[in-house]
Amino acid sequence: MKLTKKSHACVRLEKDGRTLVLDPGGFSEEDAALGADAILVTHEHPDHFDELRLRAAMEDNPAAAIWTLKSVAEKISAAFPGRVHTVGHGDTFTAAGFDVQVHGELHAVIHPDIPRITNVGFLVDGGKVFHPGDALTVPAHPVETLMLPVMAPWNKIAEVIEYVREVGPRRAYDIHDALLTDLARPIYDRQIGELGGAEHLRLTPGDSARL
Repeated sequence: MKLTKKSHACVRLEKDGRTLVLDPGGFSEEDAALGADAILVTHEHPDHFDELRLRAAMEDNPAAAIWTLKSVAEKISAAFPGRVHTVGHGDTFTAAGFDVQVHGELHAVIHPDIPRITNVGFLVDGGKVFHPGDALTVPAHPVETLMLPVMAPWNKIAEVIEYVREVGPRRAYDIHDALLTDLARPIYDRQIGELGGAEHLRLTPGDSARL
């Protein structure tokens, strides 16, 4: 499987000539979802869900489909009848040849005065990759590669480190990093790498790794 990092929370997975894209939001490249056979969206926040990017990908490939939660599906399903699938915690499905399990139900707490929205994470190919969206969900399944949300208004580095420890992946790749400056990156790299208990890795947007 080939993993390609796009800006912020978006990643592309390629296997057997097919492409799965997760969270092509407004902080990601305009073409982040183009060429996708299937798209997964964890929640409705604009840095994860961008309607224009989804529409472009769906129009580019008439066979492409989206799997997401209800709040996102309601916004785009009318434009693509039969191609937008609503999923929730505990569901399993196959998308573009990838086996996917859905884990999690709520977005992490940003502030007690801000209502929590729904958020789901996607476990791909039996734990090969787990993308939690905006939550620190621990799936009840071993994880080989964790897509790690390193910096957000709803987290701090101590929580990020404890999350890596709790999930116990073989490796963790940074995502949700568009707000993290280059000045701060060495601090995050060192502390997560030294304390998380897993190999901590970072890809520049556009770079790829083989899993």
